[in-house]
Amino acid sequence: GYRVSLQGNFFGRNHKYVTFPVYNPRKHIKLDPPLNLQSNATASKCQIWWSVWNVPWYLTEILQYELQYKEYSMSWKVALNKTPSSSLPLIEIEATELRSGIAYIARVRCKVSENENSYHSQWSEWSQTTVFQRADSPKLPEKILNTTMQLLFIPLSFGTLFYLFWNCKLSSSCSLTLGQKVSPVLTFPRQLLSFSRSIVCTMGISR
Repeated sequence: GYRVSLQGNFFGRNHKYVTFPVYNPRKHIKLDPPLNLQSNATASKCQIWWSVWNVPWYLTEILQYELQYKEYSMSWKVALNKTPSSSLPLIEIEATELRSGIAYIARVRCKVSENENSYHSQWSEWSQTTVFQRADSPKLPEKILNTTMQLLFIPLSFGTLFYLFWNCKLSSSCSLTLGQKVSPVLTFPRQLLSFSRSIVCTMGISR
């Protein structure tokens, strides 16, 4: 600790005033604001990260941060606050907390964690800002594509089965003309028909 006093000459006399009988610098810390604030927004969440400068290594692990964000056109008085759960210089905002098509702006500040007894500090000044916007994924065209593929799959499947059935029928006719054994050939279309029915049932269950 230190003893802090002020000494000066007032009206021709020297005076000394004790400002702090015991002053401990580690209990009166004010850090520099974070810098290099950056953001990356996707359809599911927005990640915001930053770095700290001129902070001793033994303080970086006990820092706490506060993020403040708002719609770009709104005042900071209506901004929302978010606190990371760890001392890492990173925070995530879920997409459900952001409005679609709206630009947002964010800033962050830091101080020593309130759970720390050896050090105490006040909040730093706010950092420079970063602007971000939620990225919406084109879900509707994807659904349309899947439906189109399903609708095309059904007639193509029946067309393939009909082609195989017709070829088998021609083969059976040729076999009858040549006087070969026809029982396996004649029964094959029936097996194919039952196989096609099983495919249709399986498609109905999958849908």
